[in-house]
Amino acid sequence: MQCFAHFSLFCALKSRVMKKNIAIFASGSGSNAENIIRYFQKSGSVQVSLVLSNKSDAYVLERAHRLGVPCNVFPKEDWIAGDEILAVLQEARIDFIVLAGFLFRVPDLLLHAYPYKIINIHPALLPKYGGKGMYGDRVHQAVVAAGEKESGITIHYINEHYDEGDIIFQATCAVLPTDSPDDVAKKVHALEYEHFPLVIEKLLNEK
Repeated sequence: MQCFAHFSLFCALKSRVMKKNIAIFASGSGSNAENIIRYFQKSGSVQVSLVLSNKSDAYVLERAHRLGVPCNVFPKEDWIAGDEILAVLQEARIDFIVLAGFLFRVPDLLLHAYPYKIINIHPALLPKYGGKGMYGDRVHQAVVAAGEKESGITIHYINEHYDEGDIIFQATCAVLPTDSPDDVAKKVHALEYEHFPLVIEKLLNEK
């Protein structure tokens, strides 16, 4: 029995070590983060191990806490420098970083430590309606005001400039003449929930 117990413990530890660890950066409600966490709770090879935020009152922290994912909040100066954040990521053995409604620029230190291992989702079809200050409802309002016939999501790698990293995946939805920004937001959110975890999984399987 003792040998079996030791073997079981060894297998459990080996499985945990071999899993790829994701960190999610988020600033707001965290519905995408929760969707991703729940998706990978069913995975044997990938897990969300950490949620980091720049806001102590972000609801994503409550979501993560309920789902048993450790959280950390860093002030603005740490997000500018990056060294404290990198230390936490390395301690948690993070392999991949996902931005899910994260509004700060990712520090250069992290970009260099995780080349082509940091991705973001944008609620429009880049290169349209991207750049600093274009997030959330602002994007949907701009899409409707411009009379666009379609919108969607863009999943892309992060570089030194807002929304300019290499595009990985896009999905579209129709924008009707009668659609309000809220209507467009609902369609875009549905695309986010459907595709974001699948694209993350595919990227991790390729690495």
